[in-house]
This record gives sequence, C-alpha cells and structure tokens, in this order.
Amino acid sequence: MSLANKKVLFIDSVHPILQEILENHGYYCLDITKESIQEINKQLIDSHGVVIRSRFKFTSELMDLAPSLKFIARAGSGLENIDISYAQKRNILCFNSPEGNKDALGEHCIAMLLNMFNKINKAHKEVSAGVWLREENRGVELKGKTVGIIGYGVMGESFAKKLSGFEASVLAYDVNKNDYSSEFVKEASLQTLHERCDILSVHVNYRPENHHFINDAYINAFKKNIYLINTARGMCLNTIDLIKNLTSGKVLGACLDVLEIEQTNFQLGSKSQALLEQLASFNQVLLTPHVGGWTKESYLKLSAVLGDKIIAAKKRNAI
Repeated sequence: MSLANKKVLFIDSVHPILQEILENHGYYCLDITKESIQEINKQLIDSHGVVIRSRFKFTSELMDLAPSLKFIARAGSGLENIDISYAQKRNILCFNSPEGNKDALGEHCIAMLLNMFNKINKAHKEVSAGVWLREENRGVELKGKTVGIIGYGVMGESFAKKLSGFEASVLAYDVNKNDYSSEFVKEASLQTLHERCDILSVHVNYRPENHHFINDAYINAFKKNIYLINTARGMCLNTIDLIKNLTSGKVLGACLDVLEIEQTNFQLGSKSQALLEQLASFNQVLLTPHVGGWTKESYLKLSAVLGDKIIAAKKRNAI
C-alpha cells in the first residue's frame, strides 16, 4: 500500500464488485472478514473507511480506535448497528444502500401477501399429504383492498409500485415526509389508514422511539380486522400483542420476514424457540428468515450502490 492509497477494511463479506469499484478509484482494500476482533481493532488504526453488514455493532469505542476514519459503508438498508450520533460528531459519513434491495423487498412483500391470501403453504402441505380440501382453501383477492404503508421511504415506495398492477388502493403515512402522492400511492393521515386499511405494511427504520410501536392499542385503532406485513425490523412489532390479536381475529393474518427475537446479527437467539412456536402454530402466519431483500440480484446491487455513493463523496472531497 502506497501512502497515496487510503485503506478500506472489509469487515463483513459483500459482493466483490465493491472492492473492484474502490480499487479502480485508488483505494487499498483489505479483507479481514475472517479475522478476530483483536486483529480488526489493530487494523482500524490507520483505516480511511470500513465496509460492514451485521457482524457486530460499530460503536463509538471502535470509531475511537480509528482516528483517520472518514466513512462507514453498510451493505444494506438499516443503520441501527452503527452509532450514528457519534459518527456525526466525528464527521464520519455513513452510507447504506437500500436502493440495492428495494426491488427484492417489494417483490417479497407481494409474494408473502399472495401466498397468505391464497393459503398456498397450507394447501401444499395438505395435498402433499393426500388431503384434498377445496372449500377450506378458498382464497381472498387483493383487488379492491386498501393497503396502508407505514414509512414511505425507498422500501415503501417499491412495494407501492409493485402493487400497482393489482387494482388495490394504496395509502401511505410517513411522519417525516409530505407531498409524495403519485400514480402509485396517495399520501394519507394515520387516522385515514386506521379507518380504511385492510392490509398494513411496515417499512420504518428502527429507532428507540419506534420500539414496539405496533402494539395492541395500535392494532385495535384500525376500524377493520387487518392483515399485517412486517419486512422492516422485528423490534417495531410487539410479538406478544400480535399473538393476542391473531387469537382474537383482529389480525386476520401476518407476513413476517423479521422478528423481534432476532439478534443484532439477524440470527435467532437461543431463547427464541417458545415464541417462535407460538407464531408458527397459526395457519394464517407466514415466516421467512429476514430474506426480504436477499436475492441473487440484490447481492450485487447492494455493493454497486455503495461503491457509487462512496466514489461520489470522494469526488466532492467529502471523504
């Protein structure tokens, strides 16, 4: 490494296109994805940037080990595993790449919703076991339903666009945005969502103030019994309250790609089995292992988007 080449640490594995982009623009990239935390700490000392996913939380203590650090790049959408406020104090830019997996996420929402409405998993298991039940597997149509989107960022917009061919009404509420109505969505108040929604889809970032905001009171504020989709973060949804409302019938079905029993590295904890079994006991619940944005195509796009953002910042001398 020459003095002119600034070092970027790859702490988590990502698509190799990111390393290619950075090296083509003069960066020296070092893969330490298999190294110990002690070696990572050592390599941080003279690092200009780091690339992470979800291996561990990038804390203020780690940033303090890197006096030359100018950017942290996360291949993914959420930034909750980075101490953002401390990074801002240090003038360290934080990049993420929700644009890279927005299509994957939007399609996953559609897939889960149609699967649930048409009881595909249930019917498949029954037919495979030689059980042929037609009336019990009568489906529900998406056409004519009102879908409410909470959080109209990159992911919420992608889902709205994917819904456009199904002749459903799509409403969105975002506490931080306004004037975003389009051919795909109508901006609405939270009260309007509570009055009109048949389906609620959660697309907010996780912050402490969002912890368990989808709870018993929130669910029962809806005039209708609803279907619920959560592909954002598990900690936004109170699972015990969800189970209560699945039991009562207030929640007609739930599509969950994320669970509050996930650990910070998006793996299930050892104490999660009982709660998981309760959720899985409902035929009207679909569970996937945090793969909503996890496609072969998004694997590349997540890194390509990051590379473009980093180089754009470099060209304007921001890093």
